[in-house]
Amino acid sequence: MARFSDKRSFLEGQDSPVVNGFGNGGNRTHGPSLGELFKLVGDTRDSNASESETAMSPPAEHLVNLSDVEVPRQVPFVLSFSNLTYSVKNKRVKSSRLASDEQFSGRTKTLLDSISGEATDGEILAVLGASGSGKSTLIDALANRIAKGSLKGSITLNGETLESRLLKAISAYVMQDDLLFPMLTVEETLSFSAEFRLPRSISASKKKSRVQALIDQLGLRAAANTIIGDEGHRGVSGGERRRVSIGTDIIHDPILLFLDEPTSGLDSTSAFMVVKVLRRIARSGSVVIMSIHQPSFRIIGLLDRLLFLSRGQMVYSGTPDMLPYYFAEFGRPMPENENRTEFALDVIRELETSPTGSKPLVDFHQSWRLLYSASSNPFVTQTRTSMSLKDAISASISRGKLVSGTDGPVVSHSSKMPTYANPFWVEMGVLTKRSFINTLRTPELFFIRLMAVVVTGSILGTVFFRLDDSPKGVEERLGFFAFAMSTMFYVCADALPVFINERFIYLRETAYNAYRSSSYVLSNTIVSFPPLIILSIAFGLTTFFSVGLAGGLEGFAFYVLIILSSFWSGSGFVTFLSGVVPHVMIGYTVVVAIMAYYLLFSGFFINRDRIPDYWLWFHYLSLVKYPYEAVVQNEFGRTGECFVRGSQIFDTSPLGEMPIQMKEKVLSAISGALGVRITSETCVTTGRGILNQVAVNQIGKWDCLLVAIAWGVLFRVLFYISLLLGGKNKRS
Repeated sequence: MARFSDKRSFLEGQDSPVVNGFGNGGNRTHGPSLGELFKLVGDTRDSNASESETAMSPPAEHLVNLSDVEVPRQVPFVLSFSNLTYSVKNKRVKSSRLASDEQFSGRTKTLLDSISGEATDGEILAVLGASGSGKSTLIDALANRIAKGSLKGSITLNGETLESRLLKAISAYVMQDDLLFPMLTVEETLSFSAEFRLPRSISASKKKSRVQALIDQLGLRAAANTIIGDEGHRGVSGGERRRVSIGTDIIHDPILLFLDEPTSGLDSTSAFMVVKVLRRIARSGSVVIMSIHQPSFRIIGLLDRLLFLSRGQMVYSGTPDMLPYYFAEFGRPMPENENRTEFALDVIRELETSPTGSKPLVDFHQSWRLLYSASSNPFVTQTRTSMSLKDAISASISRGKLVSGTDGPVVSHSSKMPTYANPFWVEMGVLTKRSFINTLRTPELFFIRLMAVVVTGSILGTVFFRLDDSPKGVEERLGFFAFAMSTMFYVCADALPVFINERFIYLRETAYNAYRSSSYVLSNTIVSFPPLIILSIAFGLTTFFSVGLAGGLEGFAFYVLIILSSFWSGSGFVTFLSGVVPHVMIGYTVVVAIMAYYLLFSGFFINRDRIPDYWLWFHYLSLVKYPYEAVVQNEFGRTGECFVRGSQIFDTSPLGEMPIQMKEKVLSAISGALGVRITSETCVTTGRGILNQVAVNQIGKWDCLLVAIAWGVLFRVLFYISLLLGGKNKRS
């Protein structure tokens, strides 16, 4: 503590350039907003490089004359957080000899422990620490991605508590992973984001201008017409992809921007370009808070404030310039020309593996903050006078910042803030357009489905070619119907990966109310329906006439309709399943198993009146039951058709091998016993009789069609509910 006193008396003397270097924003003036950058879009290689070099040079120890320090100006936005604490249940209790520093209590693990600080607009606050230190957890806490009941402490913007609805309207969160549609170009990706996030009151030309300005600001002009790409399609580079991810979330120029390790996985040059873009965003009047693992020497010069964490506890908060002083006071002087953050992280890791853990550094940080309070030293963050939240938002909008959904009067209460930027039908139109573009650019997926249907239909058409009206022909028809209708549902299984692959894109876009879940479900339905019509017609043409099904054009039309309803209900079931199953392989396993059960209880293998009562409920839940019964009735429900004549009653029994003369004698004996004349041409069983034999006589074929359609609707409603329940995207 004596060293503290000596240092303090030493610093209270004369002027020093350290004041300006450390404050990094005390006398800072705002750069142009993104709206103003429409006219002035700078090149990515600007004069900030020289600023970075200046900021990275170690400050000299000069005496400071506090009387010469200018009073800080009023900052429009100040995000303050105090005593943030977050714990989770830990099933396995971790035993460690580092008991003093281990953040475990019984079955509870503390991820954040009394974290406090502030971030102002125009500055970048970087959260650093080793893996597992709580960086991403802190970003999630500030971005309202942790359930209220689990997070303790307070988060305010300009002294007002941030409610969820208001925060979603004025903020953006960039995930660590680049969640983008691979077949869209850079310009299309940003354009669709503009359609979602910018209100309808902004004209299409202004939205387009905004997209073009953002492309220039992000340094993506050369890649504007290049697709994002994936493993199978070559697209933009990793650094460009990351900048596109950032662009999709800042298209509405948010006041608060949270980023989870935006430089992860990038080379040093790409990482520097990304942070340089973030610096421009901050200078335009936004609060930028990001986690970063290990910044390079150049990146440090772009950061305004640092916050180091160690196992959920703060071990440093301040500017990069103060790190050498801080660790010198702690007793670990920093060598010259050393990367400051790398040195700090190395010291923290070394302490974490020591018997006492990082507790000495945590205690030292608390003493440092108490000793060097804002009233006595300019090196410590000062709580700045700020405008009211309503006035600050109004000032930002007047400077050109386009906050989503604030095209009306500015309000600070979330109850009056519009939840979504656009009405329902606009969202649905944009989503439908985007899905159609993605579908058209991957035609191979549809053609694979079409080939599967055509090949299956051709095989069935040749195997069951021109069935006759004999008793064996009846059995073969029933087998064809059961196999054909179940095939429709198995073909639908290929739709399973669609939403599973899009799940995280959906969660990212809806986390901040880009569009409604109902809009997504309806657009998904609209886009997926036309291919089902083509598949239904293709299967109908390859099977109906080759098998020799009855009914003419009317029968063919109903046959295609019932196939379409099968595709509709099957795709609905698979779509719902994709909303509740997290992995594709698990989904396929569940689909195959349940479809097998549906076929088992459809009424083909065992008639309805023969199913045990305790399994009868599953018979009515079977999706295969209703299309199967509908096509059976379409085939056998006509009057005047005969399927079993006199001598044919022996065909399905061992008596079928008897000579025709013997069959006629047996028929004569039966006629005498029954008192009814039966000849070899007498009709014994009509189509209605077949329906009674297979217990397909409860509801008509049109009712079966309606039930199949209703199943498809129900499963899409369940899919919508699963999105609502599973789309919270918050830690518990």
